[in-house]
Amino acid sequence: MNLLNKIALTAKKVLLDEANAIARLADFIDEDFENCVKAILQIKGRVVVTGIGKSANIATKIVATLNSTGTPALFMHAADAIHGDLGMIQPEDFVICISKSGNTPEVKVLVPLLKRKGSQLAALVSNIDSYLAQSADFILNASVEREACPHNLAPTTSTTAALALGDALAVSLLEARGFSSADFATLHPGGSLGKRLYLKVEDIYGQNLAPSVTENATLKEIIIEISSKRLGATAVVKQDSLELIGIITDGDLRRMLNKYESIDGIRASDIMTISPLSIEPDTYAAEALAIMQDKNITQLIVTKSGRFEGFVHLHDLLKEGLV
Repeated sequence: MNLLNKIALTAKKVLLDEANAIARLADFIDEDFENCVKAILQIKGRVVVTGIGKSANIATKIVATLNSTGTPALFMHAADAIHGDLGMIQPEDFVICISKSGNTPEVKVLVPLLKRKGSQLAALVSNIDSYLAQSADFILNASVEREACPHNLAPTTSTTAALALGDALAVSLLEARGFSSADFATLHPGGSLGKRLYLKVEDIYGQNLAPSVTENATLKEIIIEISSKRLGATAVVKQDSLELIGIITDGDLRRMLNKYESIDGIRASDIMTISPLSIEPDTYAAEALAIMQDKNITQLIVTKSGRFEGFVHLHDLLKEGLV
């Protein structure tokens, strides 16, 4: 077997081992897990997640997931806790301690101190017979048969299982709280993810010029309007009401030259595309992007109750980081 094949087989085995371990966790979702979720929903404080070593790394990610899905949380390193950081925990807080063995020296020192604080304690452990598990109010069973490491030493499968169970806990809390996409958006205002959840067409189309001509506009007027407004298109509207009736794009002008032997006397109504796609100002910008991608177009007309308002262009969405 050559080196490349051996590497591929090793990688696939690790992924399959960890996937199977996560799948087995579904059998461990029991009354303790449900009661843990219910208890967290009732607290007035925060969820404090702690651990040591690789478990501490997993704890920080679980804290981030909880915070972003509506459950206030903070991280406390188990070693630092017994050297002063224990002061961050209040009686109304809920503590989740992550440990594969549940028997590390730091955990054995920390648990009695946590109990003295009066906080409820959940043990996220692989060893449900451990000191930590037996001392906890709730056991979150993250048992794994062995690590993906061939020596069964390096935390691999166990940390993946702990992380997955933490996600299950966070999403269960999210569902129980009725945490909506609008709530999610308030906690994620930055970046493309947040913008997809709150940015609307009305927030961006006003920065563009609004090219429009009437149905009787001459070819010269059409070309000047498209060129001067620099959006590659113009809306065609009724003169008295600004009601949208069509659109003319650069492509329509090129097709016109192939279609007509003489362009004298051509009006907007002769070359426009009638009943063009349009979008309302209060539509999410992400939906506008989806329409553009589906129809392979670069701009959409914005209308309010059929009245022409302006254009939203693909470049606008690019600048906002939605693409």
